[in-house]
Amino acid sequence: MYPTDFDYHRPESVSDAVKLLKENPEAKVLAGGHSLLPVMKLRLAMPTALIDITRLSELSGVREDGDAVVIGANTTYSELMASDVIKQKLPFLVDAADQVGDVQVRNVGTIGGACAHCDPAADFPAIVLALDAEIKTVGSSGEQTHKASDFFVDMFTPRLEPDEVITEIRLPNVADIASATYQKFAHPASGYAIVGVAGVRTSGGDVRLTVTGSVPITTRLTAAEGEISGKDLNEANIKAAADKAGEGLDFVGDIHASDQYRAHLTRVFTRRALEKLAG
Repeated sequence: MYPTDFDYHRPESVSDAVKLLKENPEAKVLAGGHSLLPVMKLRLAMPTALIDITRLSELSGVREDGDAVVIGANTTYSELMASDVIKQKLPFLVDAADQVGDVQVRNVGTIGGACAHCDPAADFPAIVLALDAEIKTVGSSGEQTHKASDFFVDMFTPRLEPDEVITEIRLPNVADIASATYQKFAHPASGYAIVGVAGVRTSGGDVRLTVTGSVPITTRLTAAEGEISGKDLNEANIKAAADKAGEGLDFVGDIHASDQYRAHLTRVFTRRALEKLAG
């Protein structure tokens, strides 16, 4: 199927993009396009205009900012994997990005696009949530900074106004991360997560765990976190935490995996993530 007719705009700056979005309330932002274009072809999305921000260099790149690492929203997965800053400060992200889709997706798909699309089976929303990231946006009302814990509202629903653009993802206090991982059971055709679990352990022993794919929206595994934080990551403690990974969650089921199977996989991959954190 073909998408409906739409206008096409290529702004010269972020402020131009915001202006175009304000003037075209039914428009969509085009970055990587791997999520947007398929739903347009199915006519699940019918924007009147596309605002193409792919060539806005100000939105790309990875840099250090004090104790934080800042990722531009237009940074692709391949660019993230090649970044010297990421290799030095957050090397687990190289492996995590390598699990996204295929080579074509990694070469074109963007980190900001994944956060904006808010797909319930996407990888990087879970990862930035586990990293306690801050997501910066710009709109007609100015700049705003959202905690990742507040940004992912619901399935395909970020805390993003129609005239707002994500500009960067800020990962704070990276020096305090003792270990981090992303463990994933991928759909063999699409590469999306049937279940994915991200884990971060701080130097103080606190553990953050998040899940994607098995629930309607990426979320913290608070019961498992409470069971393991501050404790030794030994076999008994890891098992006790993994057994609690599904508490309080509503699991989704479809033709690819039932809700019971996803609940089981959530416990399995929580255990694997904790074992990885333990080294």
